[in-house]
Amino acid sequence: VTRQYYLRVVAARDGSPAARAGLHTGDYLRAIDGKSTRHMSVHEGEQRLRGPIGSTLTLTILRGSATDTHELKLTRVAELPADVTARMAAPTVGLLRVTAFGEQTATQLRQAVETVTRQGASQLIVDVRQTADGAPALGAEAARLFVKGATLTVREARGQAQVKTEANASDGSITLPVTVLTTNGTSQAAEVFTAALVDNDRATTIGERTLGRAAAQKLVKLPDGTGLWLTYARWLTPKGTAIHGTGIGPTVAVSEPDVEFGAPPPTEDPILEKALETLAAKAAA
Repeated sequence: VTRQYYLRVVAARDGSPAARAGLHTGDYLRAIDGKSTRHMSVHEGEQRLRGPIGSTLTLTILRGSATDTHELKLTRVAELPADVTARMAAPTVGLLRVTAFGEQTATQLRQAVETVTRQGASQLIVDVRQTADGAPALGAEAARLFVKGATLTVREARGQAQVKTEANASDGSITLPVTVLTTNGTSQAAEVFTAALVDNDRATTIGERTLGRAAAQKLVKLPDGTGLWLTYARWLTPKGTAIHGTGIGPTVAVSEPDVEFGAPPPTEDPILEKALETLAAKAAA
């Protein structure tokens, strides 16, 4: 979650209780177990969302411009692992879905590419829509698979020299053309990953502007007992543009469809459909 008047949902991970209940990027958490989030910090909100496995919590939700609230009762489960799945989205297009960035994501991505390549893929789509978990550095490590001998990301901290993360000449083993799918729920590691590929001309992006949250923060306690979240480092794109607070704009802008609260998931996927249409046009050119 992030903060925007009330607490705002960044993304619900695939397969999580929140995702199964229909929680969407951009939903507002008006209350957690009856306690208003109007003056609640992100840290407190995240602490209240956590709890023993099997315990329940009730979220009061606002969606879009609606004024009516809705309640969701969720049962907590063990944290889901970061995962990469692969399938063929078209005869020559392999689709890789990254649910979160973890220590094994780079290995899983390599294996997923090998799988779709054996099935005939000559083009790749990497789907990081609603992918919000994972430290920024993990996004750079995954990008090594696609980028050779170039800057992957830049870390900028107060009072310190910039630190560049570079891909080695031996990196970049995956050379197939890449399209990355993004939304406003794409955050942190997924943004660093996307920026590394885009700025090094290894990918185009289709979808929405990413959230713009690629920074390190710490809680500073104040004398009156309150706290202040201080951003002490942020990540830049390889070309030196700040990701935090700005996000990464898509090459081709396509919006996610709006979904009314309680309605079934949409049967169409305009972002993926646009990606497949664009790749088919390139292949035919």
